[in-house]
Amino acid sequence: MIIGLLLLSSCGGNSSSGGNKGSGAGNTPSFNHVAIVVLENQNFANIIGNANMPFLNNLASSNSLARQYFANTHPSIGNYFMMTTGQTITNDDAFTDTVSADNIARELTNAGKTWKVYAESIPSAGYTGGDVYPYLKHHNPFAYFTDVVGTSQASNIVPLSQLSSDLTANTLPNFLFIVPNAQNDMHDCPSGFGTCTLADKATNTDNWLQTNLSALITNSEFQSNGFLVITFDESENDNTNGGGQVATILVGSRVKQAFSSNTTYQHQSLLRTSLEVLGVTTLPGAASGAPSMNEFFQ
Repeated sequence: MIIGLLLLSSCGGNSSSGGNKGSGAGNTPSFNHVAIVVLENQNFANIIGNANMPFLNNLASSNSLARQYFANTHPSIGNYFMMTTGQTITNDDAFTDTVSADNIARELTNAGKTWKVYAESIPSAGYTGGDVYPYLKHHNPFAYFTDVVGTSQASNIVPLSQLSSDLTANTLPNFLFIVPNAQNDMHDCPSGFGTCTLADKATNTDNWLQTNLSALITNSEFQSNGFLVITFDESENDNTNGGGQVATILVGSRVKQAFSSNTTYQHQSLLRTSLEVLGVTTLPGAASGAPSMNEFFQ
């Protein structure tokens, strides 16, 4: 889809909630760890200020918030591919082919960097097969890459429970892609609910985030040398810039505190920034021309 490849330049009028102003520029900092959590299908206004999400909103107000961050397309899958290949690849959530385009797994590996996907409810480590609900393959773009499927790299796709083990053993990879299952990422109703409201989804996902991310956020190595991004694949019912405005929050001790920016970003900027701060210089697809998110760092 053409709009999925649209590159947006930074807009003026950056602002902040804490007296800081986003410059949209700056030197690229160096980190050892980048963690990305992708939630599902909610408009910016459904999340920021939602009283049922105190943990997430506290992170947003005390760390950094990208107020003008837009998904690229609808439905989900093209956004996940934009985050990892700089291309939408497809807009078919039922897509079953492999993807040979340049991608984040390839470039991290070529640069000697480590990566893992921590996927909740995945049937087994190394699994690259289809949906086993509530695990959904199209929320795990790494499971399509020819660099991964049928290779030793597939072992980097692990169950979410491995995150706790890696934290304890101090063996975190350089890049972490954290995939909640469809009942915990605001895509579907929480487990045990036949029907649900936005408040139900919000409460459940906020509790999930606090339970599963607190140990990472407070880990001493991650605090010193890492940052976390919580974003959404696409909006619920907004087509602005392709996929609508979504909440995107950056968390870490080296992230600007009580900061917000009105610079326009899309998923290709997140891809660019994730690679650049890890010292990777080859940027796949649209990431090579996307604005960097360096303004969010101390």
